[in-house]
Amino acid sequence: MRPRLTDNEKRNTALTIRVSREEKIRIKSLTKIGKFGCISDLIRTRIFNFNKKVINLDEEASTQIKLTDYELNKIGVNLNQIAKKINTHDVYQFSADDRLVFKQVLQELRNCFSVLQKYMDRLDTGR
Repeated sequence: MRPRLTDNEKRNTALTIRVSREEKIRIKSLTKIGKFGCISDLIRTRIFNFNKKVINLDEEASTQIKLTDYELNKIGVNLNQIAKKINTHDVYQFSADDRLVFKQVLQELRNCFSVLQKYMDRLDTGR
């Protein structure tokens, strides 16, 4: 979940500019090359000279992050199923299977954290 923004931080005012088709293609290309999330980020960076840190990942790191994201999603699905089961029955008691699922979820979370920490350490050291 994203953190709440203050009124000063919200970007809710649109600015319209007209460009040629070729200029638009060039702007989109600069956005992709610069690894900006959107054209607005590129323009704000260029105009206001914001320093945006761009992180380049090797193929192994990119693949590992995608796998970690997939695993975290699976864990979230499991947690939602558990919460639904608990909230559906007023007198529900945890079974041995539930405890096993909790242990598996905890281990997967630890594994994901370990992988993410490894890549964050690599980013910090610049390797």
